[in-house]
Amino acid sequence: MSAHLLIVDDEVETREMLSRHFRFAGHRVSLAGNGVDALEVLGRERVDVIISDIQMPEMDGVSLLREVRRQYPMVRVIMITGYVTLENALACMRNQAETCIFKPMEDMQELDAAVEAALASLSRWNRKFRELKGMKPEAKESLS
Repeated sequence: MSAHLLIVDDEVETREMLSRHFRFAGHRVSLAGNGVDALEVLGRERVDVIISDIQMPEMDGVSLLREVRRQYPMVRVIMITGYVTLENALACMRNQAETCIFKPMEDMQELDAAVEAALASLSRWNRKFRELKGMKPEAKESLS
């Protein structure tokens, strides 16, 4: 399934490597260097999945995750971090990240699987919303 991914990381090398990998896999990819830039992209473009680092200047990944949950509940968010702490992992869980993957990523299998799982979840929700849209509204009883 092809999707639009937003990769958010202050490390240019990581952004470019992930961009190449996911473009090669057939996805559309946008890039941002921090949470503020990511929110600008989200304001302009429909994004399916965000892959975001946690430690970044201006707006970190957990703050971005909170804002995405508030403004864009359908967007799936996968967190990545080289700063592995229980606090970071719990913050990701509390704010409903799909998962948190630790850097360095020796191979891309875990991240690929996380993206596929996020897209499957998004697909299930979209299917439910289409079903709801197709249902006839229940007749409301008259208040008179």
